[in-house]
Amino acid sequence: MASTPSVAVPVAASALRVAGGSDPRRPPPSSVPVADKSSSSGRSVQAAQNGGGSGMEAPPLRPLDIGEAMDMLREGKTVQSAMYVPLLHVCVDSDSLGAARAVHGHMVKTGTSADMFVATSLVNVYMRCGASHDARELFDRMPEKNVVTWTALITGYTLNSQPVAALEVFVEMLEAGRFPSHFTLGATLNACSASNNVELGKQVHGYIIKYDAEAITSIGNSLCRLYAKSGSLESAMRAFRRVPDKNVITWTTMISAYAEDENYVELGLALFLDMLKEGVMPNEFTLTSVMSLCGTRLDLSLGKQVQAFCFKIGCETNLPVKNSTMYLYLRKGETDEAMRLFEEMEDVSIITWNAMISGYAQIMDTAKDDLHARSRGFQALKIFRTLRRSAIKPDLFTFSSILSVCSAMMALEQGEQIHAQTIKTGFLSDVVVNSALVNMYNKCGCIKDATKAFVEMSTRTLVTWTSMISGYSQHGRPREAIQLFEDMRFAGVKPNEITFVSVLSACSYAGLVEEAEKYFKMMKEEYKIEPIVDHYGCMIDMFVRLGRLDDAFSFIKRTGFEPNEAIWSSLVAGCRSHGNMDLAFYAADRLLELKPKGVETYVLLLNMYISTGRWHDVSRVRKLMKQEDLGILRDRSWITIKDKVYFFRANDKTHEQSDELYQLLENLLEKAKAIGYEPYQNAELSDSEDDEKSAAGPLKHHSERLAVALGILQTPPGATVRVTKNITMCRDCHSSIKYFSLLANREIVVRDSKRLHKFKDGRCSCGDFSALL
Repeated sequence: MASTPSVAVPVAASALRVAGGSDPRRPPPSSVPVADKSSSSGRSVQAAQNGGGSGMEAPPLRPLDIGEAMDMLREGKTVQSAMYVPLLHVCVDSDSLGAARAVHGHMVKTGTSADMFVATSLVNVYMRCGASHDARELFDRMPEKNVVTWTALITGYTLNSQPVAALEVFVEMLEAGRFPSHFTLGATLNACSASNNVELGKQVHGYIIKYDAEAITSIGNSLCRLYAKSGSLESAMRAFRRVPDKNVITWTTMISAYAEDENYVELGLALFLDMLKEGVMPNEFTLTSVMSLCGTRLDLSLGKQVQAFCFKIGCETNLPVKNSTMYLYLRKGETDEAMRLFEEMEDVSIITWNAMISGYAQIMDTAKDDLHARSRGFQALKIFRTLRRSAIKPDLFTFSSILSVCSAMMALEQGEQIHAQTIKTGFLSDVVVNSALVNMYNKCGCIKDATKAFVEMSTRTLVTWTSMISGYSQHGRPREAIQLFEDMRFAGVKPNEITFVSVLSACSYAGLVEEAEKYFKMMKEEYKIEPIVDHYGCMIDMFVRLGRLDDAFSFIKRTGFEPNEAIWSSLVAGCRSHGNMDLAFYAADRLLELKPKGVETYVLLLNMYISTGRWHDVSRVRKLMKQEDLGILRDRSWITIKDKVYFFRANDKTHEQSDELYQLLENLLEKAKAIGYEPYQNAELSDSEDDEKSAAGPLKHHSERLAVALGILQTPPGATVRVTKNITMCRDCHSSIKYFSLLANREIVVRDSKRLHKFKDGRCSCGDFSALL
């Protein structure tokens, strides 16, 4: 059993008093002796401390432990008021509210509670033990209060996440005619930061300027923190420059603020260099922020220098520093080194686990190809499973990150398991987790589950509304998307430019020209949002879907914007689909003038020129592809069946059931031809591992058809087949899988690089407009 902590009893109360008030940050003396009981029998503690007045040398002194001190209090022995202070410090250190109340009871019994200094210490103890109500009651009963007492109450409320109450106390203090000290002003600024009350913070700042306290370092630090948290980094920097004696907290506050905003990365790093030039030694919090800046900048070289600096000053074992270092390696794709650091950590926190999971989630977007991206996703899922088996519990950031991984991989089964875990742990009520859940179900093609999760949310953010509107649009339910948009506006939520992309896309799919033009005008005039290329693209797609090709080109001319590669590609596909090849060729020429960088764009053009027999243009496009050194278009698809992932390339025959897959596809295609399916001729696509080799001829089966066939073979009748594909579906695969859904009586979901296709009963949710290749 652990020994009882000892308490040092001060020699005299005056030793802890300061004329005109006490510094609340000043610690009590580390060891103050008291007389041994055996040699002071029959004398009070005070007499022992004073030598008993006998003129003889005082007996040997030793510190009291807490048990002895409490026994003395219970016995009712006479003690000095200052003796209570170290006892109260022990109550704070042990977080013992019961002991604090016991000491308070003895103070009331002996009349010591009227001592302002001791009562102020007790207010502070109650606050630090989380008993803000007790602290306030004691404060209100105190006959006399000084500035330290008021400051203790303000600081305590902020410490207990009650910053509004802290600000009310500050106002009471001013109304009572008391003048705050610089400690009081600093505590009030911290309360303004915690409550996001920037306006009151500015008023306090004016008070600080009036009494010439702005140059005090602690005040300057609080001002920097206030303005930085409110997003006003310019004001924070002005406050920073006015601090003449900057300490490590001053520098770290500003560097950390810059680390939170990716637009200020260079300024944050420059500030760190200035700090070193000024001879201020950074601490672990500074270096953690600097490493975060390196991560945002994706500067591994500088990060390694900071890492070496951490070793130099001996803080490389600090957990936040290790977490930020590990996260930097992940962001740069150095997964082996990040994993090495992770495995070498003896003590990890949930922040460490979250850094690993979110790091892998982020590098999925920057992986060199889709195979590497999915491997990163699998690693994130593996780490999450390991976390679940550990003693550390996931938090809301863990769940939101891992759900984003499931969304990117269309890993529905894993997503459903995580959904169950959020219910079990109680995190489903969090708006961030619930929003991630809505997005996951939308991305996996489960619009009913997404709707259920959305409806059950007690609080919704703009991101949640927008995600659900986009989900309805993607699933071919434009009327629901438009209605939800109106519900969102009725709820008082202000849409942003992404929300308008979703609602305009819904209008496009439904062919609602009047509604689309109304929302386009509303966006500009009512919400003052300037259209971006995506908004223009939705309007043009709508006209093209309706076959109003002249209106599409007229819209481009009337608005005066310059279409990008995606819009010209859409026009090429739309004109080709409606049989207006003159406009298709015109759009193709404009597209080639942009020297597009996407290999899919060139394949779109090749398919069009091949289908029309324009071999001269075929040769021209292939020559441009070589000049741009675009490489080849790799065709890959994935399907998950019973927690096992199967990977396919075009014309893949590596699967053990490949003979059955090809036989099934031949049978389905023959039946499809009998009911109207007509194959499309496509450009030859190489999927060779050797980039310099090309296929001998056109590929017969693209990867998604093979994945769909496996899904039909290995899943129960009627089960939904879900496939992800790394590039856009070609027209032939899109057309054939529509018939497969009818013939196999299956719902087939294919998410390609452009959008989600939900095939059912021979129809697709995209309205047959999104198959470009």
